Amino acid sequence: MRYRTIIFDFDGTIADTMEEGLSIFNKIAPDYGIRQIAREEMMELRHLTINQLIDHLKIPKTKVPIFIARGTLMMKGSVARLPLIAGMQEMLLSLRPKVDRFGILTSNAVANVELFLDSHGIRGLFDFISSTSKLTGKSRYLKSIRKQYSLNLNEMLYVGDELRDLKAAKKAGVPFAGVAWGFNSREALAKEEPELLIDSPGDFIRLAGH
Repeated sequence: MRYRTIIFDFDGTIADTMEEGLSIFNKIAPDYGIRQIAREEMMELRHLTINQLIDHLKIPKTKVPIFIARGTLMMKGSVARLPLIAGMQEMLLSLRPKVDRFGILTSNAVANVELFLDSHGIRGLFDFISSTSKLTGKSRYLKSIRKQYSLNLNEMLYVGDELRDLKAAKKAGVPFAGVAWGFNSREALAKEEPELLIDSPGDFIRLAGH
């Protein structure tokens, strides 16, 4: 395996949280004067960057932090019951012995991630969990992880499902693997030319091992 440390996003990458996230969004949106999202819109929204999404839904930027904080708190009540992405557990168990460490870098809460991993019996696979409440703050954390473990940039891999994850990795100079099963579409990720573009967890080891 060419990468010593593999860092995963959480929502949409490891955990299948999209349905629950949509449900929570639609429950709290009216409280902030934000319109709800119709299910048939989701395919269109998957092509948008985070800023385009906020503009499209006409979410006032001043309300974004409190909206996210409330949604994250609400997810705590259900996160342990949510499923893993199909095939993810098998991939993680197979890949873990081939690298030095696994980590998670997410904009979800550490407590939510811990509950989810414990409920699926895979908490022990991960050496660290880092969280940032800022939608675009992950690049700083990636740089900090590199420094903490004295890694060369090409020894790290960040794995995520969103364009903002890809942009954070590029800003930090860290290779990125885009997964096509999460929020942003395969087409949207491909346009930004990630180092790897992975269509299913089963393909991960073959593609990341070269």
